Amino acid sequence: MRYSTERSNMRLNLIYFLIGALLLLLLGVIAKGQSPAQTSSTAKAHAQMQQSLYREYRGVRLGMTATEARAKLGEPSLKSDEQDFYILSANETVQLAYIGGKVVTISTDYLGGIGAPDYRNVVGDGLLQRPDGSTFRMVLNDAERFWVSYNKSATVVPTVTITIGAYK
Repeated sequence: MRYSTERSNMRLNLIYFLIGALLLLLLGVIAKGQSPAQTSSTAKAHAQMQQSLYREYRGVRLGMTATEARAKLGEPSLKSDEQDFYILSANETVQLAYIGGKVVTISTDYLGGIGAPDYRNVVGDGLLQRPDGSTFRMVLNDAERFWVSYNKSATVVPTVTITIGAYK
């Protein structure tokens, strides 16, 4: 039994590490900036808000209460007032972040891209390709005050991360 518990903890730690690494990668890319050519295409992307933009995950939407979100997704693997973490399968995890008891961020990881929606249904056309082979696009919806991003890593087993976040 102890071996099983240790193995589960090791898997959970690996998942946290992967999520942290992806967030750091995303932060590094944003901090590094973009070339002038990318800036103009990004400006176009922000200007073109697509109706098919990804707005929810399994019925969970920004602004829902933690109770409403948990009713949609079930009991989280890790639960707190600020954040819930779900392991839905070996290939799919989701994190919900809360401020004031309301969902402000939904971040989903698809290991190997298995089960991930097509990027065009998430952020529309025009993914940016980085020199390392990874792809990324972020779209703002100023009218509804949220953003959505699609990021696919260029690792041996690529991870697709889709994040929806609110902003003021």
